[in-house]
Amino acid sequence: MRHLLRNLALYAVAAWASLTLNFLIPRLMPGDPASTMFARFRGQLQPEAIDALRVAFGFTNEPLYKQYFTYVVHLFQGDLGLSVAYFPAKVTDVIATGLGWTLLLAGAAVIISFALGTTLGVVATWRRGGWLDSVLPPVLVFLGAFPYFWLAMVLLYVLGFNLGAFPLRHAYDDALAPAFSGEFILSVVQHMMLPASAIVIATLGGWMLSMRSTMVGVLSEDYITMANAKGLSQGRIMFHYAARNALLPNVTGFGMALGFVLSGSLLTEIVFSYPGQGYLLIQAVRNQDYPLMQGIFLTITLAVLGANLLVDILYVWLDPRTRTR
Repeated sequence: MRHLLRNLALYAVAAWASLTLNFLIPRLMPGDPASTMFARFRGQLQPEAIDALRVAFGFTNEPLYKQYFTYVVHLFQGDLGLSVAYFPAKVTDVIATGLGWTLLLAGAAVIISFALGTTLGVVATWRRGGWLDSVLPPVLVFLGAFPYFWLAMVLLYVLGFNLGAFPLRHAYDDALAPAFSGEFILSVVQHMMLPASAIVIATLGGWMLSMRSTMVGVLSEDYITMANAKGLSQGRIMFHYAARNALLPNVTGFGMALGFVLSGSLLTEIVFSYPGQGYLLIQAVRNQDYPLMQGIFLTITLAVLGANLLVDILYVWLDPRTRTR
């Protein structure tokens, strides 16, 4: 418990630092969102409007510490300001539109890739020298050398454009309205097959090789020899004794990957016009939408910290030695 409380305090400090940096960085940059929006209207707004826009976006002439206090109060109220690109929509509303799709696409892809790659690493190491251990790692490493977006474009061209097996763009059929129905769910699954496959293919080799390299060391430990001498079943030794102790490095990587899920697989979402966080981030950068960029970065940071906290809790369960530190 002391170990978790100490880590919780560290994460609280890290969260405060990220909040503060998120406040300071846009104010250190030249210009502000109000000036950007004023220039976009090309003289259609009165000069007095720029002051009202600055107030609306939280850029006032007040001392910096007062602006910071107001920013923190608004943050705890769930108010991240107004979006420039989607004005006058709130940043929280804009982020909410892409958050669910990103969690569904990238979250499902990361979980499938981690589970499949880790299991393949365990089985391949247990049967060293077999075809699974000889053929699969170099093939997956070769595929993993290609960037996400390149694999996404190949899958889109071959399976989507030429064969017509899967939809080409968006998250669901344009003729359907979002609803909890079988037809809509089937359409969502069909639309996420290609982008999710691109992410899984590109990351599967990393999970498998990481698990394999750790398993090789664990299988030479004395307690594995003892378990074999006691006549325990091979399945129990493989998963309960070997895989459980070799899993820690992969769990750390999984926590980091899970945290970065919210950043979306940016280019993959662009290739498939998938309306997730990555797509929103590109739109924010193109339109110099600082409030939206701040909101997305803050969401990503808090997600990474939350995922790492979950990994720490998992560590305590997987490795009893951490409970005595």
